[in-house]
Amino acid sequence: MRIAIAGAGAMGSKFGWHLKKAGNDVTLIDTWDRNIAVIRENGVVARVKDEEIAEKMPIYRPEEIDEQHEIVDLLIVFTKSMQLENMLNSLKPIISKDTYVLCLLNGLGHEDVLERFVTRDHIIMGVTMWASMMTAPGHITFANDNGNVEIQCLDPKGKNETKEIVKILSDAGLNASYSENVMYSIWRKACVNGVVNALCALLGANCKEFGHTKEADELTRNIVQEFADVAQYEGVNLDRSEVIQHVESLFDTPHYPSMYQDLVQNNRPTEIDYIDGAVWRKGLKHSVPTPYCAFITRLIHAKEDILKVK
Repeated sequence: MRIAIAGAGAMGSKFGWHLKKAGNDVTLIDTWDRNIAVIRENGVVARVKDEEIAEKMPIYRPEEIDEQHEIVDLLIVFTKSMQLENMLNSLKPIISKDTYVLCLLNGLGHEDVLERFVTRDHIIMGVTMWASMMTAPGHITFANDNGNVEIQCLDPKGKNETKEIVKILSDAGLNASYSENVMYSIWRKACVNGVVNALCALLGANCKEFGHTKEADELTRNIVQEFADVAQYEGVNLDRSEVIQHVESLFDTPHYPSMYQDLVQNNRPTEIDYIDGAVWRKGLKHSVPTPYCAFITRLIHAKEDILKVK
């Protein structure tokens, strides 16, 4: 299968590395010049236990994609949420009516953007519980060894083809499954990010450091409560107790989540507007109070201003 991955950060590089190692035709697309240069020279270098293993594959900037490039069978998007529409506009030359787009982005509402580029029966929404960290341009390390991928086509007409993609991902060691209710899982993961990503970024802590504070339990319960209250109006009924338990299961993991990596380590803009900020906006639309999500969103933006993120 001819696969393109838009966004060669920690997660995009991880998926590209696994899929290429399994024998697939993989192309990476990224905007970070240093990352592009290193991957062109060395490939994606993954630290697996005590060994570094490189997988070479082509990588391009979005503006380098033109009609000379071949149409892809599958486009996996791992951009930042705020970059998604511009990226898809750049990649129109490799997207045809037969191309499936798999969205594994953190956050909410991405299907609205995807529908401007492909039909619903070619949109695959998903979540992944794999974790990866970029230790240097072109270099990644795997932060867990028991992750998974859960995906579903928005239209039942694409179910069989999506199940073929499940097999390709699983054959590459990514432990994929087909979901019958992926929007539940997307909201459930948004709860994780709304708690752990946002608060670790604000506190300058990893999951374990935050999870072992006296305030972690109450903060988690109040934030999940707001997500669940809003999700009901969006047609998703979250099991609040189970979601809280799921979030707190991460509190023994000394992992620095992606928003921490973006804001604290790299001084880059965060995806807060697509996580806590999205719940705040949807809450306003449905007249549901979301004071925690609103406050967290404002604090993250204040920290972005203080750090002069670009």
